[in-house]
Amino acid sequence: MSDRSRPSPASALPAQRRAADSVGALPGGRVVAVLGPTNTGKTYLAMERMLAHASGMMGFPLRLLARENYDKVVKAKGAGQVALVTGEEKIIPPGARYWICTVESMPLDHVAQFLAVDEIQLAADPERGHIFTDRLLHARGTEETMFLGSDTIKPLLQKLIPKAEFVSRPRFSSLTYSGHKKLTKLPPRAAVVAFSAADVYGLAELLRRTRGGTAVVLGALSPRTRNAQVQLYQEGAVDYLVATDAIGMGLNMDVDHVAFARLSKFDGQQPRRLRAPEVAQIAGRAGRHLADGTFGTTDEAPPLDPELIDAVENHKFETLKTLMWRNVDLDFRSPQALLRALEERPPSPVLIRAREADDHLALQALAQDADIMRVANSPLAVRLLWEVCQIPDFRKVLSDAHTRLLSQIFKYLRDGPAGTLPLDWVAAQVARLDRGEGDIDTLVSRIAHIRTWTYISHRPGWLDDAAHWQERTRAIEDRLSDALHERLTQRFVDKRSAGLVKRLADGRDLMGAVDRDGRVLVEGHPVGRLHGVAFQLDADVPAADAKAITTAARRALGDVIAQRVRALETAPDAAITLDGGGS
Repeated sequence: MSDRSRPSPASALPAQRRAADSVGALPGGRVVAVLGPTNTGKTYLAMERMLAHASGMMGFPLRLLARENYDKVVKAKGAGQVALVTGEEKIIPPGARYWICTVESMPLDHVAQFLAVDEIQLAADPERGHIFTDRLLHARGTEETMFLGSDTIKPLLQKLIPKAEFVSRPRFSSLTYSGHKKLTKLPPRAAVVAFSAADVYGLAELLRRTRGGTAVVLGALSPRTRNAQVQLYQEGAVDYLVATDAIGMGLNMDVDHVAFARLSKFDGQQPRRLRAPEVAQIAGRAGRHLADGTFGTTDEAPPLDPELIDAVENHKFETLKTLMWRNVDLDFRSPQALLRALEERPPSPVLIRAREADDHLALQALAQDADIMRVANSPLAVRLLWEVCQIPDFRKVLSDAHTRLLSQIFKYLRDGPAGTLPLDWVAAQVARLDRGEGDIDTLVSRIAHIRTWTYISHRPGWLDDAAHWQERTRAIEDRLSDALHERLTQRFVDKRSAGLVKRLADGRDLMGAVDRDGRVLVEGHPVGRLHGVAFQLDADVPAADAKAITTAARRALGDVIAQRVRALETAPDAAITLDGGGS
């Protein structure tokens, strides 16, 4: 392999030709673009097509989606036939014929008859777009390639891949705007959308007070925690979900209504208003298959403009004009040569050079370290340095601490006696994260750190007994994720309030009882005491829930109190006494 190349994709096209090629004229079979809005069955179609071939590979935008679809293919073909490849998880049976991956982790040197990339319109995303563009231009199945996504990318696909076939998929159900509603008046089975952790937590707290509870979904949560929170919602333990735009990318949930509490987001550089396709992507979570959905605004978000409403309801959006691109013909002769290659201009006017990604920024930072520059003195060392720079910081902030970690890892791998990371150092780094105490933010931070170590454990040759460290880091992530789910549920779900509020809202009869000690039970939940005909709420009921639970208790105890009043009315005078206070 030359110093100016990387592993070639399934097409085995030389790197230089691939870098210059901007029209996707690669060898291989037919290329099909399946385009349309959300809830059109695009992914289902691609999965069917893949399983009709003897071998296949699919790239998904989220690890969560990769895992979900891996499980589906395993069910259809058996575990020995299916590989799962993400940055943090690799399950590769010796005879695997179907590879389910995140887009970033697709092994492009693996030959498969069928290849598909989901959410291909993300090629325009400022942060990750260059990865999707690379797959669009260079990844092919030998018999069939399928790109799934929004209609907004169609004109660019026609320019970049002239021979592509296009299949349009209509939405199975309608999506209708229903205006602005107060947060406390939202219908059940609703998802409330905001774009910062602070806003999500604040909205979730309010829904806990008024509706008994809510699940929460943020991009910062681990996949296991997100799954647990979604399951809490799916099982009906709560009727509401508060989320960031993390729900917009294919999470399968039974949502009837999507309410935008905010209409602007921070895009990594500055706050900006949501674009119409982004609103549609998120609003499209409302309604599943043939069930219609609604969308609107709530809380601080004003009603939507008529033009935006029309665009979302009728799927009419301005098409993409450019896609993000980054040079893949990299020069490993020196760190400076590598930086120059990363700043190469794109070969087509419809491609624009992506802003510096985290790996690029990390390389720039490490290039200022004289010790690193001293040992990064060969193509092999520069290639290793670039691999180290690609270690993700799942906190999404390129901090000095992360840069120092990368520097230390590179020096150990480059100069260590075994060329691997010292096990005692790794053990100490991992052990300090294996603690389940702390608040929500603390656990989120620990999960981000352990996910970085899970990624490191999957790098070939970096660790002795890598399987042990993969299992160890995954077990820690699972424990931390379970603890985080428990904290989120404790904070944002009052199971007693949630159950009673739901039954009140549904107008259902409530079952109430009083035990021989005067304890009042409503639907099996202890809520207070009945003294004669006076109900006293338990002191441990949060003030915010007092009104709802008192209402539930009085409704449930109506017959009991009425019986006591009748008994008092019909009791003989001798049975009634007054205490010293006149009671």
